[in-house]
Amino acid sequence: MESSRPDRPAAGDPSGFGPGRRLRSLSKVLPEQARAHNRALVLQTLYHRGAMSRADLARETGLTRVTISDLVAESIVDGVIHELGVRDLAGPGKPPIVIDIDREGHQIIGIDLSGASRFEGSVLDLGGRVLISRSVPRPDAADAEQAYAAALGLIRSLLAEVDRPLLGIGVGSPGVVRSDGVILSAPNLGWQHFPLEARLGADLGQSVLVSNDANAAILAEYTFGEADADVMLVRIGRGVGAGLIAGGRPLIGARFAAGEIGHVVVGTDGGPRCACGRDGCLEAWVNVPRLVAETAAADDPAAVLADAGTRLGIAIAPIVAALDLSEIVISGPAAQFGGEFLVAATRALHERTLEGVFEDVPVRLSNQGDIVVRGAAVMVLAAELGVS
Repeated sequence: MESSRPDRPAAGDPSGFGPGRRLRSLSKVLPEQARAHNRALVLQTLYHRGAMSRADLARETGLTRVTISDLVAESIVDGVIHELGVRDLAGPGKPPIVIDIDREGHQIIGIDLSGASRFEGSVLDLGGRVLISRSVPRPDAADAEQAYAAALGLIRSLLAEVDRPLLGIGVGSPGVVRSDGVILSAPNLGWQHFPLEARLGADLGQSVLVSNDANAAILAEYTFGEADADVMLVRIGRGVGAGLIAGGRPLIGARFAAGEIGHVVVGTDGGPRCACGRDGCLEAWVNVPRLVAETAAADDPAAVLADAGTRLGIAIAPIVAALDLSEIVISGPAAQFGGEFLVAATRALHERTLEGVFEDVPVRLSNQGDIVVRGAAVMVLAAELGVS
């Protein structure tokens, strides 16, 4: 199988995201799998390197010109690649035709069901550009059917705005989400073993993918942001969750609960009562409503934020050491998580990991807007095109 690795990994796992070779091969690579890999490699290269000629694409990927010609022709028919015209050429020879991903040729719907008061959604192009946004109130009660009806109505309103072929629908949901889109547990929405992906697909007649909101968010940071291939994104709002990428592959876990760090108890000094009933969970220390209230009432707001940042640093230090992560990204409001919080979290992380090994690991704020919505779009890009 011809291949050459670009900066970003190509397709490989069942979701289409990540290159990853299994540690133990379980079956041979079939010809159709080799073709899918090479097509993803071509699209991945164009997506991140930009427009180029077929000859340039062959050099970048290591694929033969015959293979490139075949795959590009197929993708042009599918409306995924388009020709931009001929490149000016100094000297003799036929000027090459420049090709690129047709970023406006298809659209994606991305949905975020993790908001405290509203469900958010957007229509996006293949470049991750938000074209149209809508939102609906989140039901007050933790009622499974009410929550589902609100999500379904939001998606239907966005479908009415789509004016290009739809590549798919991605949904970021709170809770523990199985790989087939079953919500194992999302108490705030009343979902227990709720087949969200299957129900939406049947009711909408569209391809739908569902994942945990933090796992969606980290895909946005990885694809559209500055994230490295070994990173943890900590998403903080009313709750706390994390998405993990190691070696360019998302970590989901044996129980689909990798990154569920919100209910890790931080320290042995008690702490605020958590919604789960225990005292001192990370989520209870650093959730946005608590920090807003505590800093408003405190004589020294900076000390409140520094203490919360230290708690986060304590929680993430063993994860950084265990996985040898290169950076930590925080997704949350800058008013709470910039400044003293960020400084304290970084200091605590460095103080609690091996000196000289992890002292260069940064903790930074994400600058990605609509991060779950855009991450849900990446889920679709990865599954349908092998692009991430």
